[in-house]
Amino acid sequence: MNFHIVTLFPKAFDSYLGESILKRAIEDKKIKVTFYNPRDFVENKWKRVDRPPYGGGPGLVIEALPVIKAIEKALKSTKPRNQSTKIIWLSPSGKQFDNTYAKKAAKKYKNIILVCGRYEGIDARVKRVFKMEEVSVGPFVLTGGELPAMIIMDAVSRQVPGILGNMDSLEERRVASPDVYTRPEIFKYKNKSYKVPKILLSGHKAKIEIWKQSRKKA
Repeated sequence: MNFHIVTLFPKAFDSYLGESILKRAIEDKKIKVTFYNPRDFVENKWKRVDRPPYGGGPGLVIEALPVIKAIEKALKSTKPRNQSTKIIWLSPSGKQFDNTYAKKAAKKYKNIILVCGRYEGIDARVKRVFKMEEVSVGPFVLTGGELPAMIIMDAVSRQVPGILGNMDSLEERRVASPDVYTRPEIFKYKNKSYKVPKILLSGHKAKIEIWKQSRKKA
């Protein structure tokens, strides 16, 4: 799985991609992440890519051509060329991203291009140049598309065989309770004892599964 990230701030991804599961997935070459900065596709010496919006209004809008050239370069790097590729335009007004979307994306595509906006957004004409889908990670507005891109990378990567090691780690494929417990069986805090539910100590798998199901619905 290859993720191609179009962003003005590639360093924003360093911390998340440098830890835990995604770090190992990159090191093991299960996934690959490549960045394309629109600033690299402008000729002015200030590397400026933002301008005031037509029609007035606050803030600045990212110019179309630098983003188009960044996406174009990403498409040229896909193997096989432009096939099994999905372009996602991150937008709070887009289609709701969820685990079903992540699972389908991991199964169908080898390359996912994530276009991250900033400021007041990206010139909408970019959407007329490429076939892409607007996707939202939730009913809220963020400063930029970098956090949504990380969410999508994480959720899709978990669906790629070999990344989690054991596919049973996918909560959505098993009966999983939102409440989990580990040793010790009992601990005290401020003179109050906190115990693991007895059912989890019983060894009765069927009853434990029923309990987990009830907790999941609670």
